[in-house]
Amino acid sequence: MGQQIRPLRRRGRAALPAIGAIAASAALMFVGAAAVPLAGDAIEHVSSSSSLHLTSESPTGRPFSGVPAVGALFPAARLPAARLPAGTSGSAGGLATSGAHFCTASVVHSGAGDLAVTAAHCVTGRNFPIAFVPGYHDGQAPYGTWLVTRVFTDPAWSASADPDDDVAFLQLAPAADGVTIESVTGAERLATGSPDRSAVKVIGYPSDTNEPVWCDNWTREFSPTQLEFDCGGYPDGTSGGPFLAGISPASGQGTVIGVIGGYQQGGDTDAVSYSIVFGAAVAGLYQEAEASG
Repeated sequence: MGQQIRPLRRRGRAALPAIGAIAASAALMFVGAAAVPLAGDAIEHVSSSSSLHLTSESPTGRPFSGVPAVGALFPAARLPAARLPAGTSGSAGGLATSGAHFCTASVVHSGAGDLAVTAAHCVTGRNFPIAFVPGYHDGQAPYGTWLVTRVFTDPAWSASADPDDDVAFLQLAPAADGVTIESVTGAERLATGSPDRSAVKVIGYPSDTNEPVWCDNWTREFSPTQLEFDCGGYPDGTSGGPFLAGISPASGQGTVIGVIGGYQQGGDTDAVSYSIVFGAAVAGLYQEAEASG
């Protein structure tokens, strides 16, 4: 605990690792492009549309105060109750953070209400516990600090760090009173089979600031297994940030169709980000994580 993260040359933002990380072994649940419904309708299939058009502009991410279901990953520490900082009510058993935040994650709906999604390269190879701070901004943890208890990665990632499998699900411990993170922050939905061109909002936490950035643009196909998102202002720390489609004006929540990662661990420049295409393997990995809740 307290170990500082050394930035990588690539926007991988951290070669961190997984004490006790487990590789999902669920079988593929798709046949071609057809989705298999999951319990609770927590994951959905997004149909392609030929009516989408890409913008010719490349905007720049703008800082803001954050949203409840998206947050930053930190090294974790435990403090005596008398020393807990303000803003940790709802934290898992007196959990606090130690050191700088290094990646981004988002809460996704699950039966047990205890899952978040990020990039696999953010949470593999670590030698300290990880804390998730949803809605983090300006040193504040408005929705508590939550301990990552299990990490789920695909067997292909575990075997060779295949960039086409750069996604991980995080299981989060409940608060001391048994409350789950989803009941505090709400959750994004999860989708597989999204079209190559989708209008998305991407949220990430640059490691050199204390507030997240957001940007709206269209995704485009970089390769059959990778999506590209063009927007400036996404440096180290933004890995794992969600690609959010179909955001509800009422709730502010959307559907995660990707996370910053994959090719070049998310991109070698601040202006271009990548995500793996969420398909059958991600659906199986999600089911494995949900079944453990």
